Amino acid sequence: MHNSKSTKNLAEWLSYIESLHPKSIAMGLDRVRQMIDRLELHPKFTIITVAGTNGKGSTCAMLEQIYTNAGYQVGCYTSPHLLRYNERVRINKQEVSDDALCAAFEAVDAGRIGANGEVISLTYFEVGTLAAMWHFMQTGVDVAILEIGLGGRLDAVNAFEPNCSIVTSIDLDHQEFLGNTRESIGFEKAGVYRTSVPAICGDANPPLSLVTFAHEVKANFKRVHHDFDFSLDGVDSWQYSAGEVTYRLPIPALKGAYQLNNAACAVSAVDSLQSRLPVTSSHIESAMRQVSLAGRFQTASTSPHVILDVAHNPHAARALAVNLNASRTPQGQTVAVFAMLADKDIQGVVQAVKDEIDLWYIAGIDNVRGASAEELAAIVSEIDPHAKFKTFQNADIAYQQACIDVGENDKILVFGSFYTVASVMQSF
Repeated sequence: MHNSKSTKNLAEWLSYIESLHPKSIAMGLDRVRQMIDRLELHPKFTIITVAGTNGKGSTCAMLEQIYTNAGYQVGCYTSPHLLRYNERVRINKQEVSDDALCAAFEAVDAGRIGANGEVISLTYFEVGTLAAMWHFMQTGVDVAILEIGLGGRLDAVNAFEPNCSIVTSIDLDHQEFLGNTRESIGFEKAGVYRTSVPAICGDANPPLSLVTFAHEVKANFKRVHHDFDFSLDGVDSWQYSAGEVTYRLPIPALKGAYQLNNAACAVSAVDSLQSRLPVTSSHIESAMRQVSLAGRFQTASTSPHVILDVAHNPHAARALAVNLNASRTPQGQTVAVFAMLADKDIQGVVQAVKDEIDLWYIAGIDNVRGASAEELAAIVSEIDPHAKFKTFQNADIAYQQACIDVGENDKILVFGSFYTVASVMQSF
């Protein structure tokens, strides 16, 4: 175990690695692979890689809960975080300490400098990924669950060789990097699949590009509703089936009908890895009841009724609308505290949820990528000319006002971005 005290604290390290970010840097995994060799990050433990437009975080949380319940040492690396960077790197569901992160950053930074003084340039996400894996190797985990940051093929996480890969869903997001069609995005996400390795697909109608890639590399391709399936089994349970394997399980503690799809992907991965990491049905059952994840249709308060959701693209917004409709009551209004980044499909998100929102409290985001409240209000008005809205400087101010304005039967929905949800979470 690496115990030396870092010369910088965590805030200083995060500021430093952000400052390293090159103005222009070639896409690709060559730099990360070079660093993997320098740092000798060639783990023997099981690696599960999770990609997808939406559902990655939920699927990772379910896998993390299942394997923790089964008694394994479980490393989990996800992004982005809501309140603290430490949320991104966890061991057995516990955020790692500042000191452990600092030691990992120090090791990665030292590894950037070669024997002849040449320096490898890395992005913020690449440093974070290498640091997480360095820490997992120092700790000696049994399994590492790694969430892809963006796409798949060229993501830093994909420089590590998985024992199982999941693509939860494919839809339009990050088009500036991944392309403007589901076919181009599907190809990028399919890059996490490997020859003879379980390649799980949670999209019932995946792009042909993803299916073709999986077959070309001869991955062990498993698609929802084809090679594995799930169905509701009463009010509080569901059934997973794949060949002769069947589990009757409690409805996941994460709210929303779409979570069954994510749960089925997680169970399919666990089932695929039984020979490496044996797990019993009781471990999966208890995990379904216990799993938690901030910001996914999360009830953060009941007085007033507050729901937090990080939905920031049309695919996620459509799922959010279904959940809102299912939880609608005859009395009461839904007041939306809404803020988004300007580079997202704001029109698509507003279109998806407009019928479920009675009053918009529209806010800006204090970030260079944030859309202003005025820009967002113009889009809401254009899509729904009858929309009622107020504008605010930021989501926190909008939320405080919503708390004053709502009646006892009303609900406050906070959504549109991780930044939006994080801003309001500070209030709790």
